[in-house]
Formats: sequence, C-alpha cells, structure tokens
Amino acid sequence: MKKTSFLKEFLTRNSQVGAVAPSSKYLTKKMMGELSLKDADVVVELGPGTGVFTERMLELIGPKTTLIVLEINETFYQNLKTQIKDPRVVIIKGCATNLELHLKQQNKKEVDFVVSSLPLAVLPTTLRNRIVFSAKNILKPGGKYVQFQYSLHSIKILKRVFDTVKIKHCVLNIPPAFVYSCTKE
Repeated sequence: MKKTSFLKEFLTRNSQVGAVAPSSKYLTKKMMGELSLKDADVVVELGPGTGVFTERMLELIGPKTTLIVLEINETFYQNLKTQIKDPRVVIIKGCATNLELHLKQQNKKEVDFVVSSLPLAVLPTTLRNRIVFSAKNILKPGGKYVQFQYSLHSIKILKRVFDTVKIKHCVLNIPPAFVYSCTKE
C-alpha cells in the first residue's frame, strides 16, 4: 500500500488509523526486539494497517506458529488479504474487544504475544479498557503485550492491568513513538 493511501485512510478514518505514515523499520525493530517469536505457538497482531509489523513477524515466527492478524479497517483488511498468502497467518476483520471469541473460532485458547498498533490514546476510555483487558485475558502466564503509541497517555491503564510495564522511546519514526512492553505474570 502506498504512503498516500495510508494518509488518505488517516484523513478519512482517523478513529481507526492513528498515524499519518506507516511505522518505520526502527520502530519495527523496537517492537519485536525482546520477543522470542520463533518459539511461540500463537501470536496476535492488533491493527496491522499496511502490514509492516506483520511482514517482519513472518520472518521471525516459527514454522508451526499461528499468527492471527486482526484489522477493523476495510481498506487495510482487503489489502492484507491480497498481499499475505502465508498459511501460518489468519487474517480476521473484527474488533479487538472480542479476542477470546476470535481465538475460540481458531481453536486456540491463549497466546504467547499480542503486538498492537491500535491508537489507544484516541479511543474512548471504555473501548480502550476493553481492548487492554481482552488482550491480557488471552495471554499465557509470562506472555507479553507490546504496544506503541505517540504519547505516554496510555501508561495508566497499562500499569493498572499488567504486572510489569517497560517503556522505550523510538525517535526514528514519524512521529516519534513510545513502545510499551507489558508482561502478564
């Protein structure tokens, strides 16, 4: 997907798209940095957009890992369905508040990692809370939820929900971003 198409989605659907440009390779590296994806059974990606993180995860996951990709934006969903043909990937058009249902439909109960690009800071509080709690509920003990944001606005909810929250800053992204790495004990 071209950057102009991404910008168009941001301008017309900014409640679903939280950035003016796709994530940089530097942000991708920070997001994936501490995840042992090769050994994972199930990984969930929330809000993949153009699939920048999805493509990198496909390089890092094992041959038997299932990558469940959840996108609510119709344009991005159709683009992902066209671009990604890997049998390890399940692309679902749906909401991140229904993660347990989406897993059940794939005959999965829990996941090793949730990688999220959702624009939590612009979502209504109730929706944001439901998404974060839903993500925690599907994680295995010791599982990680990794989320990037352009502000520290979401730190309170993440610290309230997860046992451990670490933050890294990525200045080499447009705009610069914060990466939250949260662990379920």
